[in-house]
Amino acid sequence: MSDKQNLFNKVWDLHSVGALPSGQTQLFIGQHLIHEVTSPQAFEMLRERNLTVLHPERTLATVDHIIPTQSQARPFVDLLAEDMMSAIEKNCKEFGVELLDLDDNRQGIVHVVGPEQGLTQPGLTMACGDSHTSTHGAFGAIAFGIGTSQVAYVLATQTLTMMRPKVRRVEVNGELAPGVFAKDVTLYIIQKLGVQGGVGYAYEYAGTTFDAMSMEERMTVCNMAIEGGARCGYINPDQTTVDYLKGRPLCPQGEEFDRAAEWWLSLASGADAEYDDVVVFDAADIEPTVTWGITPAQSLGVSQAVPSLDSYDESERTLIGEALEYMSLEEGQAIEGTKIDVAFVGSCTNGRISDLREAAAIAKGNQVAEGVKALIVPGSQIVAKQAEEEGLDKIFTEAGFQWRAAGCSMCLAMNPDKLQGREVCASSSNRNFKGRQGSPTGRTLLMSPAMVAAAAINGSVTDVRKMLEPAMA
Repeated sequence: MSDKQNLFNKVWDLHSVGALPSGQTQLFIGQHLIHEVTSPQAFEMLRERNLTVLHPERTLATVDHIIPTQSQARPFVDLLAEDMMSAIEKNCKEFGVELLDLDDNRQGIVHVVGPEQGLTQPGLTMACGDSHTSTHGAFGAIAFGIGTSQVAYVLATQTLTMMRPKVRRVEVNGELAPGVFAKDVTLYIIQKLGVQGGVGYAYEYAGTTFDAMSMEERMTVCNMAIEGGARCGYINPDQTTVDYLKGRPLCPQGEEFDRAAEWWLSLASGADAEYDDVVVFDAADIEPTVTWGITPAQSLGVSQAVPSLDSYDESERTLIGEALEYMSLEEGQAIEGTKIDVAFVGSCTNGRISDLREAAAIAKGNQVAEGVKALIVPGSQIVAKQAEEEGLDKIFTEAGFQWRAAGCSMCLAMNPDKLQGREVCASSSNRNFKGRQGSPTGRTLLMSPAMVAAAAINGSVTDVRKMLEPAMA
C-alpha cells in the first residue's frame, strides 16, 4: 500500500473483488448488520431465487426500530411491528443468522451493539440497511448504509457494487469549550458544508479535536456524515480505538489482539496521504448548536437568531421560507427561549452511556418543566444496565424524565413513541425532517443530550453553558 494512500482507499483496495465495465467496484463486505425493518423483503428476494445466505457468520441481526420502549409483551399492540418481529425471528432461524432479540441482553440499536460487542473493527468494510451505518467509521472501518435490494445482494454474495467515492479530509483543531459536545461539532460541519456538500465523497474526520474525543464521541460525529451527503465518514484508528476494543467479546484476544492492533494502526492515513479536498475548521468557533429548520444543515449557535431570507442565495430561499413557515419561526427570532413540548435523549447518534451521563449531569437536582414530556431511551440493554448500576435512571426519574427500554424510540417513531400534532421536540437524534418523529406536523430541534436535558428542565431551548456555570465556578 502506498504511503500516500488515505485509509479509505487502502481499505477499499484490500476489499476489491474486481472492477466492472460500468466503472464500479465489486467490494467484499466484511461484516453485515441487519434489523427487522429492511430485512424481511431482502429475505423474500432470496427465497424467490432459491438462494442462501453465503456467509451467515458475517451477518448479525438485532431488533430496534419498531421495538416498544414501554410494554414489550408479545404480541405487540402494533400488528405491523409484530409482523416485522416475527419475520426476523423466522428468517434468522431459517437462514442461520444470529439474532439479538428482546430476550438477549445484548439487544439494542444496530449501530450501538456492533461497537459494543467488538464486531466493528478498523479496516473492515461494513454494510447495513440503515442510513446511519456511517457510525462504524469511528473505528477506521468504511461503513455504508444500503437499500433493501442491496441487503439481499450482500446476504447472497457478501459483496456490494459501488462507485469509489472521492475523499475529503474534514479537519477540526482545538479544544472544545465547556458545554460543547461531539453533537455540536457534527451539526456545525453539516451547517458549513451543507446537506449536499458531501455527495460523491467519503469524509475523513481529522485534527486535534477528533484526536481528543472518546470512541463514543467519534461515533456521534461519524453517525451524521450521511446527513451531510457523504457516502460514509471515518476517523483513523489510534490508541483510543485499540483501548476501546480490547476485551470486547467479538474481538481477537491475547496475542492475536496485539497483532490485530498493530495492523489496525498501520491502516491510518499517513502524514503524506493525499485527498481530493481538504476543509479546516476551528473548534473555538463552535458553540452549543440547535437546528431551527427542516434539514440538519439548518442550524445555528444557541446564542444566535433565526436567519433572514435575505441572508441566503436566491436559489435557497424557497426552502428557507418553507422551513420558517413549517417551524412557525420568525426571521431574526432568538432560538434560545423557543418553547418545547417533548424532550428525547436517545438514538444511534446519542444513546450511549456517555450521552446519558451528560444529560444526567444537567438533570440532577432539577425538575422537568410542567407540561413537558421527557424520555430517556438507552441505546442498548447493556447501556441501560450500566446506567442503572451508576444510578442514572434514578437521577432521571426523580427529575421527572421517563426511563424507557432500549430501542430507536422517537428518533423515527416506527413504534408507539411519537409526537402529537404540532408538538415541538428537543431531540438528540439525527434528523429533523418534516414528519420524522411520527406526526406529519410535528417539529424537531436537534441538539446534544445535555442541551435536551436543559430544554426539558426549562421548558424551552436553553444555553446549557448557563446551567454548567455554577458547577464550574
